[in-house]
Amino acid sequence: MTEFLNVGKIVNTQGIKGEVRVISKTDFSEERYKKGKELFLFQEDKKPITLTIKSHRKHKNFDILSFEGHPNINDVEKYRDGILKISKEDVGKLEENAFYYHEIIGLEVFDEEDKSLGTIKEILSPGANDVWVIGQNQKGKKDILIPYIESVVKSVDVESKKVTVEIPEGLIDDEN
Repeated sequence: MTEFLNVGKIVNTQGIKGEVRVISKTDFSEERYKKGKELFLFQEDKKPITLTIKSHRKHKNFDILSFEGHPNINDVEKYRDGILKISKEDVGKLEENAFYYHEIIGLEVFDEEDKSLGTIKEILSPGANDVWVIGQNQKGKKDILIPYIESVVKSVDVESKKVTVEIPEGLIDDEN
């Protein structure tokens, strides 16, 4: 059974020439949306379909894609809210100390004293560096947001599902 990874969501059409607006969930949009690459479109209650990239460009915060054999808006309107995925085999290798989102989400986070802070539940990309959202183990506690920078994230062990962090003074509000 092939495993798939989410690379983006079609949120709307763009113009009348068969282009769609995609909110990407990948750091590698230039690679993922290269002309000729295949993506799999998943929609609720439908079998996944294969789409081949015809063109890709950036516009504001969106990736604008068109697909082979879909020359106008009527061909792609039905794809709105669909999730674009790649097969896990197409992922490729990363350089050292670089990770895919799916490898990080779900890892347990520990402080310098080996005390569990919680589990990474989401990764935000607001700007210069990613921010990891840690859901705390105790009920009623707010999520912890930590920047993915060397001075905070000390080690990531994907195999043992463990991240060790050094929390700077004031990053965690003790009253939350």
